[in-house]
This record gives sequence, structure tokens and C-alpha cells, in this order.
Amino acid sequence: MKTLIRLAQTGNTDARQQLVAALRPRLAPMARHYARCCHEDYDDLLGEAWVAVLDALEITDIEIGQPEQFLLKRARWRMLDYIKWAQRRRCQGPPHEDSIGEEGDIAWHVVDQSTINQLFASLSETQQTVLRGLLNGNTWREVADGLGCSSANVAYHVRQIQRHCEGVLEKVPA
Repeated sequence: MKTLIRLAQTGNTDARQQLVAALRPRLAPMARHYARCCHEDYDDLLGEAWVAVLDALEITDIEIGQPEQFLLKRARWRMLDYIKWAQRRRCQGPPHEDSIGEEGDIAWHVVDQSTINQLFASLSETQQTVLRGLLNGNTWREVADGLGCSSANVAYHVRQIQRHCEGVLEKVPA
């Protein structure tokens, strides 16, 4: 399998097809299981899994452990992230429309924007990157991959951001 992955990394289309054929018996049941448990579309989950496998193929180090397990793990993460995204999307109501029609609403909008700017300025560069990633809709794993750290590190930064937020909100007049 390691030789096959090495050839697939170099762009050999036959090796990629063989790799797909080798991983299909593992990915299809996994996607079917998650589709059944989470009521998601099987084809969407399987597509996400293949995207993850092909993305991870480029960064797979075949010298460490079992590279096919690494590829399957990335596929599982991508499917779970997709499920979380789809459920979050379904649970959100219609987009909130700002009603800045009255004079008082504009003042609160300015105060809110000022508070957000103050919070953002009080964060470290890493915390700002984490916050930007999360506000863009990325999962903790995606933010962690972008930073080159683990999702546990992102969780730590989120806790720190929450502490900063509590401190900033305490200073805002009621």
C-alpha cells in the first residue's frame, strides 16, 4: 500500500485509481453508516470523504505508521465536519435582518461595533486568527490545520477568547 500511495502522490493516474479501488471497501460502508445514523445523504458524505482522501494524499508521510489509516482518518473527520455543518445550517433560522430604522438602534449598533473592535484588539495574533476562522464558518479542526496545531490548541484559544470577551463586556455600560 505504501508503494501505491507514493506513486499516487507523484500524480500517477493508474496508482490513484488503484488507491481509490483499495480504499472504496472501507470508505463506502463508513459513509453509509454515518448517512444512516445522521440522516444525511450518502453520496454527499462519500464525496466529502473522497475530497478529504485526495487532499490528504499530498501531505501523507508514508514513512510514519500506516498511511492508509491516516487517509481514512482524514475522510472520517471530513464526513463528521460535513454532518456538523449540515446540521448547523438546518438549525439556523432565516437570516437576521438588521433594523436600524430608529435613532436609538443606530446608537446600539455603534456601541456593539465598538465593543467588537475593542475585543478584537485585545486578542493576540493567534487568537485573532482563530476567531476569524471560526467566524468564517470553519470547524475547530480546519482552523487547527490552518495554524498547524491540534484542535485542543484551538479549544484553548477559544477559552481565552471567551475570557477576553467577558472582560470587555463587563466594561460596557448597561
